[in-house]
Amino acid sequence: MEHSKTANKYDCIRLGNQLCFPLYACAKEVIRQYREPLEELNLTYTQYVVMMVLWEHGGMTEGELGKIVHLDSGTLAPLLKRLEKQGYINRVRLENNERKLFLSLTETGEALKERAICVPAAMQGCINLPKEDLLLLKQLLDKALIRMEAHT
Repeated sequence: MEHSKTANKYDCIRLGNQLCFPLYACAKEVIRQYREPLEELNLTYTQYVVMMVLWEHGGMTEGELGKIVHLDSGTLAPLLKRLEKQGYINRVRLENNERKLFLSLTETGEALKERAICVPAAMQGCINLPKEDLLLLKQLLDKALIRMEAHT
Protein backbone atom coordinates (compact mmCIF):
# COMPACT_ATOMS: atom_id res chain seq x y z
CA MET A 1 0.00 0.00 0.00
CA GLU A 2 2.84 2.38 0.83
CA HIS A 3 4.24 1.96 -2.69
CA SER A 4 1.09 3.30 -4.43
CA LYS A 5 1.12 6.40 -2.19
CA THR A 6 4.72 7.06 -3.22
CA ALA A 7 3.93 6.57 -6.92
CA ASN A 8 0.96 8.97 -6.73
CA LYS A 9 2.98 11.51 -4.79
CA TYR A 10 5.22 12.08 -7.83
CA ASP A 11 2.51 12.13 -10.50
CA CYS A 12 2.47 15.92 -10.36
CA ILE A 13 6.05 16.07 -11.65
CA ARG A 14 5.73 13.51 -14.44
CA LEU A 15 6.40 15.13 -17.81
CA GLY A 16 3.44 13.31 -19.36
CA ASN A 17 1.08 14.98 -16.88
CA GLN A 18 2.17 18.53 -17.67
CA LEU A 19 0.13 20.94 -19.80
CA CYS A 20 3.10 23.25 -20.28
CA PHE A 21 5.27 20.66 -22.04
CA PRO A 22 3.04 19.92 -25.07
CA LEU A 23 2.47 23.70 -25.42
CA TYR A 24 6.22 24.27 -25.37
CA ALA A 25 7.00 21.39 -27.75
CA CYS A 26 4.25 22.37 -30.22
CA ALA A 27 5.34 26.02 -30.20
CA LYS A 28 8.95 25.01 -30.77
CA GLU A 29 7.98 22.71 -33.65
CA VAL A 30 5.73 25.29 -35.32
CA ILE A 31 8.47 27.91 -35.11
CA ARG A 32 10.94 25.41 -36.60
CA GLN A 33 8.57 24.82 -39.50
CA TYR A 34 8.34 28.58 -40.12
CA ARG A 35 12.09 28.70 -40.71
CA GLU A 36 12.00 27.71 -44.39
CA PRO A 37 9.26 30.06 -45.65
CA LEU A 38 10.72 32.92 -43.60
CA GLU A 39 14.26 32.42 -44.96
CA GLU A 40 13.05 33.83 -48.28
CA LEU A 41 12.03 37.01 -46.45
CA ASN A 42 15.25 37.08 -44.42
CA LEU A 43 13.23 37.05 -41.18
CA THR A 44 13.23 35.00 -38.02
CA TYR A 45 9.87 33.98 -36.58
CA THR A 46 9.98 36.72 -33.95
CA GLN A 47 10.91 39.33 -36.56
CA TYR A 48 7.98 38.09 -38.67
CA VAL A 49 5.62 38.56 -35.70
CA VAL A 50 6.89 42.13 -35.25
CA MET A 51 6.50 42.87 -38.96
CA MET A 52 2.92 41.50 -38.95
CA VAL A 53 2.04 43.90 -36.12
CA LEU A 54 3.58 46.85 -37.96
CA TRP A 55 1.85 45.88 -41.23
CA GLU A 56 -1.47 45.70 -39.38
CA HIS A 57 -1.20 48.73 -37.09
CA GLY A 58 1.39 50.99 -38.70
CA GLY A 59 3.83 53.01 -36.61
CA MET A 60 3.97 52.72 -32.84
CA THR A 61 6.35 53.00 -29.92
CA GLU A 62 8.61 50.15 -28.89
CA GLY A 63 6.65 49.86 -25.64
CA GLU A 64 3.32 49.52 -27.46
CA LEU A 65 4.80 46.87 -29.73
CA GLY A 66 6.26 45.00 -26.76
CA LYS A 67 2.85 44.77 -25.11
CA ILE A 68 1.25 43.35 -28.26
CA VAL A 69 3.96 40.73 -28.91
CA HIS A 70 4.66 39.96 -25.23
CA LEU A 71 8.36 40.86 -25.39
CA ASP A 72 10.36 43.08 -23.05
CA SER A 73 12.65 45.85 -24.24
CA GLY A 74 15.78 43.76 -23.65
CA THR A 75 14.56 41.15 -26.12
CA LEU A 76 12.94 43.58 -28.53
CA ALA A 77 15.76 46.14 -28.86
CA PRO A 78 18.33 43.91 -30.64
CA LEU A 79 15.60 42.45 -32.86
CA LEU A 80 14.48 45.94 -33.88
CA LYS A 81 18.08 47.01 -34.54
CA ARG A 82 18.44 44.06 -36.94
CA LEU A 83 15.20 44.95 -38.72
CA GLU A 84 16.44 48.53 -39.06
CA LYS A 85 19.80 47.33 -40.38
CA GLN A 86 17.95 45.20 -42.96
CA GLY A 87 16.11 48.33 -44.07
CA TYR A 88 12.64 47.16 -43.01
CA ILE A 89 11.91 49.67 -40.24
CA ASN A 90 12.91 53.10 -38.95
CA ARG A 91 13.54 53.69 -35.23
CA VAL A 92 13.29 57.34 -34.21
CA ARG A 93 13.48 58.88 -30.74
CA LEU A 94 10.44 61.00 -29.95
CA GLU A 95 11.20 64.70 -29.53
CA ASN A 96 8.90 65.09 -26.54
CA ASN A 97 10.29 61.98 -24.81
CA GLU A 98 13.79 60.86 -25.77
CA ARG A 99 13.39 57.60 -23.86
CA LYS A 100 10.68 56.42 -26.28
CA LEU A 101 11.46 54.96 -29.68
CA PHE A 102 8.90 55.31 -32.46
CA LEU A 103 8.89 52.50 -35.01
CA SER A 104 7.67 52.76 -38.57
CA LEU A 105 7.98 50.71 -41.72
CA THR A 106 10.27 51.77 -44.52
CA GLU A 107 9.17 51.42 -48.15
CA THR A 108 11.16 48.18 -48.25
CA GLY A 109 9.42 46.94 -45.10
CA GLU A 110 6.01 47.83 -46.47
CA ALA A 111 6.84 46.10 -49.79
CA LEU A 112 7.88 42.95 -47.87
CA LYS A 113 4.21 42.59 -46.90
CA GLU A 114 3.40 41.45 -50.47
CA ARG A 115 6.05 38.73 -50.34
CA ALA A 116 4.88 37.63 -46.86
CA ILE A 117 1.39 36.77 -48.11
CA CYS A 118 2.66 33.32 -49.16
CA VAL A 119 3.83 32.40 -45.62
CA PRO A 120 0.45 31.40 -44.14
CA ALA A 121 -0.27 29.18 -47.17
CA ALA A 122 3.15 27.54 -46.77
CA MET A 123 2.30 26.82 -43.13
CA GLN A 124 -1.14 25.37 -43.90
CA GLY A 125 -1.30 21.87 -42.47
CA CYS A 126 1.65 22.47 -40.14
CA ILE A 127 -0.56 21.30 -37.28
CA ASN A 128 -2.33 18.27 -38.68
CA LEU A 129 -5.75 18.67 -37.06
CA PRO A 130 -9.23 19.21 -38.52
CA LYS A 131 -10.13 22.86 -39.08
CA GLU A 132 -12.70 22.79 -36.23
CA ASP A 133 -10.04 21.55 -33.79
CA LEU A 134 -7.61 24.24 -34.94
CA LEU A 135 -10.25 26.93 -34.38
CA LEU A 136 -11.03 25.52 -30.93
CA LEU A 137 -7.32 25.35 -30.06
CA LYS A 138 -6.84 29.00 -31.09
CA GLN A 139 -9.90 30.07 -29.07
CA LEU A 140 -8.67 28.22 -25.98
CA LEU A 141 -5.14 29.63 -26.29
CA ASP A 142 -6.49 33.17 -26.79
CA LYS A 143 -8.73 32.73 -23.73
CA ALA A 144 -5.84 31.38 -21.64
CA LEU A 145 -3.57 34.25 -22.70
CA ILE A 146 -6.20 36.86 -21.81
CA ARG A 147 -6.72 35.31 -18.37
CA MET A 148 -2.96 35.04 -17.77
CA GLU A 149 -2.51 38.71 -18.69
CA ALA A 150 -5.35 39.73 -16.37
CA HIS A 151 -3.77 37.73 -13.54
CA THR A 152 -0.36 39.44 -13.82
